[in-house]
Amino acid sequence: MKKIITLLAITSLFLGCEKNINKNQIQGKIENEQIAVVSKIPGKIVKIFVKEGDLVKKGDTLAILDIPEVNAKINQAEGAVTSAKAQYNMAVKGATDNQIKQLEAKKQGLKEQYQFAQKSIKRLDNMLKDSLVSQQTYDEAFAKYEGAQAQYNAVVAELDDAKKGGRIEQQNMALGQQDRALGALQEVATADKERYVIAPQDMSIETITLNLGELALPGYTLFNGYISNSTYFRFTIPESQLNKIKKGQEMTVHVFYNNKDIKGIISTIKQLGAYGNIATAYPDFEMQESLFEIKITPSNSQETKDLITKATITLKL
Repeated sequence: MKKIITLLAITSLFLGCEKNINKNQIQGKIENEQIAVVSKIPGKIVKIFVKEGDLVKKGDTLAILDIPEVNAKINQAEGAVTSAKAQYNMAVKGATDNQIKQLEAKKQGLKEQYQFAQKSIKRLDNMLKDSLVSQQTYDEAFAKYEGAQAQYNAVVAELDDAKKGGRIEQQNMALGQQDRALGALQEVATADKERYVIAPQDMSIETITLNLGELALPGYTLFNGYISNSTYFRFTIPESQLNKIKKGQEMTVHVFYNNKDIKGIISTIKQLGAYGNIATAYPDFEMQESLFEIKITPSNSQETKDLITKATITLKL
């Protein structure tokens, strides 16, 4: 009987000590900042370069999508750019070299006719003064002179326009069409780059949601993972224990699975929105108490690079 009483006393004492220790310690979890890589445009997955568990660098290609519509649009945009550039060059340069030569020859011929008519009217003018020709003859010659002058001035103006190019309004319109075509080509080229799924940051690949040949829709998550060097410790405490901590306070976190202590700084204290988000495995909180989440950032990130996410940790208050 005495042995039984002694054993019960020792057991009660042990349980009481354990209870006191647990009251001074809280459980938490090792966390990493999560990241999701999504597709921007629809396409079929034709190649995947990574597997779950891989560590990748920012800018690494994770997968390639097949987007047939983009290839067709690229050809259309390139054709539109070629056409718009030709229209603009035509508006700026005006006539071709052969057209310029034809106008030069026409100008020379009309110039000779104009000079001949000019000489003729001068002779007739003197003869009219001496009454050697009639007024009718002079008027007919003068009309031919004015016609030759008008034709010569017209071809000079036409040649000048041909050399200068089209009207400024036509040039601006052609330039606008060219810029619009270039913009469309740039837009399609940007869409073509989206066929390559790129890692936005240094990260670890935790899950790959689609397989080869499956269709990725816009906004669909293709890869889930954790950002490298983003480890932190998360704990949940009741309102009654807030007086034991403060932001900026240095704390020592104990990692259960490798029996390692790591120092860190309390960086965030915020009210927990949902009871289901608590970090403690076996919570023992009063129902009327508000719950708070504390985030501890490791003082030395090198000490946490090999820690396993979601592993249990403890913090002594």
